[in-house]
Order: sequence, then structure tokens, then C-alpha cells
Amino acid sequence: MPFTDFGRDELVRYRPESAAPPAFDAFWQHTLDDARARAGATKTEPVTDRHRLRTIEVDDVRFTGWNGEPVAAWLLRPRGAEGPLPVVVTYAGYTGGRGLPTEHLFWSAAGYAQLVVDSRGQGHDTPDRTLGDGTQWAEGFMTRGIDSPENYYYRRLITDCVRAVDAVAELPGLDANRIVVTGGSQGGGLALAVAGLTGDRVAAVMPDVPFLCHYRQGAQTSLDGPYQELVKYLRWHSRHRLQATFATLDYFDGVHFAQRATAPALFSVGLMDPVCPPRTVYAAFNHYAGEDRTMTVWPFADHAGGCGSNPPVQLSWLHDRGLAPEL
Repeated sequence: MPFTDFGRDELVRYRPESAAPPAFDAFWQHTLDDARARAGATKTEPVTDRHRLRTIEVDDVRFTGWNGEPVAAWLLRPRGAEGPLPVVVTYAGYTGGRGLPTEHLFWSAAGYAQLVVDSRGQGHDTPDRTLGDGTQWAEGFMTRGIDSPENYYYRRLITDCVRAVDAVAELPGLDANRIVVTGGSQGGGLALAVAGLTGDRVAAVMPDVPFLCHYRQGAQTSLDGPYQELVKYLRWHSRHRLQATFATLDYFDGVHFAQRATAPALFSVGLMDPVCPPRTVYAAFNHYAGEDRTMTVWPFADHAGGCGSNPPVQLSWLHDRGLAPEL
């Protein structure tokens, strides 16, 4: 697709005014305190032989997320590695989940442990049992419970993702002081949210072509993808729900999480991305509170970003920050 957003020089300077709701921090503190109060023990089951893997060990993990409900994850580690290992916590893209462990061999091949987190209601192994008030006006997840921040779907999913970081301390062979959170698209937006909500417990964050940032701009300029669910809803309900809708979304905007995140950050953006327009990514990047922030720019990329070229960039970036596994 052609360039449809600002030019690169304008994007580098793009920093729109964006203030979080006054109750933002209290809302998330209450949400996470409640989830932790309901937490149970994290459970693991070795499943390496089931997947016929010889150089990697795999555990099927269950930890408690929102409302004390179980969340599924895979824990992958190099076989025979002596820990504690740095761990890459990975969040899934929109409508995806943890999939199969054989889909996630890169980080363990590079010597890291990896915790691959399922997305409630999107992945096959973590149902969304709590549906808020059941309100939903379009297919997908963007309008599920959008009547209020308390009912909104992403309150539950972001809570699960924070609780995945909490669970690292209970898992074998992991270094809780070297936690990296990452993901692409929705996963990138979730990683950014976790970085903003966990403070110095996260050693680095790597949001690739992140979704869930600068919602209003995304709805106004995206040509494809989940922001269109908001467009479809507002097409019919804008007379009565326009301000209330974006008031809800303000509690889940990656720009507001970025304003609270301080860990070293490696973003990526595709300048021909029709799903997450570059302006939405730069809004989060330019509001990021941490001083160590880097943007990898793929000039002719769509929402796939750098594809296979991006992981080597991430490995080098982590190595430069002392977050590589010991040889």
C-alpha cells in the first residue's frame, strides 16, 4: 500500500497532547491489587516429549490472572541450560493465542527462556469467562464491554499479562531481574501496558508495530484491522456514545502506559502499515518516559514490520544492554 501518513520527519516530531484520565493510576492499582488478592499457585507440567523436541524443554503453565481465573502459557528453555536465565515474556497478536510450542523456538535457540502467554477469549486454552455486562456491538474484541472501563475486555487481558510477569518468580530456572516483555501488534500494545504498570520489575520492553495506541487516531486513519471495529460501532452510535467510548479507551491507551514506562525500549514501525498507522506508534514512542528508547523503522513495510529481519535486531539490542544469556 502507498504512504498515507505523515512523512518521516513529521513522525519523528509527532507528540500529540494526551493526558490520562485523573483516575487512571488508581483504576489500575485497584485492578491489579484485586487480581493479586485472588491469586493461586502457578502450576507447571512438563510436556517436552509430547512435542518431540530434543534441544528445548517445554512446560505447560497455568497461572491465575483476572479474577483468579487460570491463564495458559508455554515455558520454553534450552535443554540442560543452567539458570537462572533471562526470560522473554511474549504476548500474542490480535485473535491469536499461545498456539503450539513448536511455533516459538527462536528465543530458546538463542539461549533465553520464553514464557508465551495465551490471550483470554482469543487463544484456545484461556476462555473469557467474565464478559463484563455482555455489551458488544461489533465482531471481535474492541467493543466488548466498551460501555465502561470496569467492563472493558482489555482490562481483563492486560491484567492477565501483568500477572504473567508476577508468575515468573514462581517458575523454575528464570531470572526475575532480567524480564523482557515483547509482542507484535496487539502483543506490542500489551507489552507496553505491562511496562507501564510494573515499573522497574521489567528490564526491557520491545513493542513491535504496536496496536492499542492513540485509539482515536487509529480509528480515524487505519485502513484495515481491528480499529475498524470501533469505526463500525461509532458509525451507528456516535450521536450518543462518541465521548463515552473514547473516555473508556483512555484507560487502555498505550500512550498513557508509555508515559509511565521507564525500562529500555525497542519499538518498531512499518511506514506503510494500514493496520497500526505510523502516527499511532510514534505517539507512544515520543511520549515514552524512559530515556533509553530506540525506534527500528522499516520504510516499505506494512503491518508485518521487519518480518524475519527484526529478531536479529532485538538480539543485538538486548546484548548491548547486558540482557543476553551467559554462554
